[in-house]
Amino acid sequence: MAEIIDMPKLSDTMSVGTLVKWNIKEGQTVAFGDILAEVETDKATMELSCTVPGTILKIYAPAGSQLPVGDPICAIGKKGETAPDPKAKVSPSKASPTPSIPESTGIPCLPEAPASSPAPAITKSDGTRTKASPYAKRMAEKAALNLAKLSGTGPDGRIVGRDVIAATSIPTTSAPATPLSVAVAKPVDGKGIQEDSDVPVSNMRATIARRLIESKTTIPHFYLEVEIDAAPLLAMREAINKRLADAAGEKALKLSVNDFILKASAEALRQVPAVNASWAGTSIRQHSAVHLAFGVALEDGLVTPVVRDAHSKSLKEIALEAKALIGKARSKKLTPAEMSGSTFTVTNLGMYGVSGFFGIINMPNAAILSVGATIKKAVVDEQDRIVIGQRMVIGLSGDHRVVDGANGAQFLQALKQILEAPTSIIL
Repeated sequence: MAEIIDMPKLSDTMSVGTLVKWNIKEGQTVAFGDILAEVETDKATMELSCTVPGTILKIYAPAGSQLPVGDPICAIGKKGETAPDPKAKVSPSKASPTPSIPESTGIPCLPEAPASSPAPAITKSDGTRTKASPYAKRMAEKAALNLAKLSGTGPDGRIVGRDVIAATSIPTTSAPATPLSVAVAKPVDGKGIQEDSDVPVSNMRATIARRLIESKTTIPHFYLEVEIDAAPLLAMREAINKRLADAAGEKALKLSVNDFILKASAEALRQVPAVNASWAGTSIRQHSAVHLAFGVALEDGLVTPVVRDAHSKSLKEIALEAKALIGKARSKKLTPAEMSGSTFTVTNLGMYGVSGFFGIINMPNAAILSVGATIKKAVVDEQDRIVIGQRMVIGLSGDHRVVDGANGAQFLQALKQILEAPTSIIL
């Protein structure tokens, strides 16, 4: 009997999903684990896996549709079978209970595709594979552009939307102007830096906007910063990475500055646990475990995967887990469970040369740490000599309902001491 596949609930807060792309067509045979479509939730773009083998009888919703959770998107059954009428589907109130969401994945009945069924790749003439974002693929398809001939400017050479725009000069998808649109004069030379357009807001960007407004307008932020001597940290990182490379060669783990920051933050929270807390309305909830979120920039926005129980993990364990989470984030394999439940957040813009900044608190955390670039500058040493030093500015945004200025200062002091004498956090 044919079965109707509904828009799944892929996160606890998801109420609407966007069908970014169909990977199948009507009449196509699909097997268990095949990727049917890409669905954008309020947190990320995720792959929708097939759990009902058979033939695609009908696609009810075209790519680009925004649908409430539970709305029919396609029907799967036996070849030649008539697709059911989606209007005759049992209403949610009379339907059988929704399967519980496994805590390990947070996705009901949607296992990832087996490793033997990777997503289709673009192959160049020399046999190498080209990586491209789903958005770039859609734009290239509309423009009849061969992605294999492009060079990507995204992470690891990945082709992103701006690469397709640069190659074709096609405008980004536009939407009708809203009352917030601002009319401006065209450039005198007729050439601008990009096409004038109103780009529709994705579910992820809308959720980011909503949460940031909620955080900034409901949480009384206060800000502290400290400058640390980063020379000992950089020297230790170089020495450890050399030792790892000598032992394992090209496959060796390479520690990043952010790995050290994450480990040091966990240790500083152990010393000043008042910062590892949340506002709970009529109480302050203090957390026994340190679950560290960290920012990963994607084309569609920012995601914050979580290293759980960071207080009990070594530097090496944190580094390995963080790298695995970054890989999943960039390949859109992160589950909602891997992006929730944090108690503290670290955001780092040092790799972009930003010297210092303050982040907006990631609710329900009580604080967020912002890390700037390491900069060479003239400093005064302990003998009052002017020497060249390596300095890093670290900022803390705190929720003043939970954390007092003294608590925040004590945390930064502990973090500074750890990073300037980092032997306590080695492998």
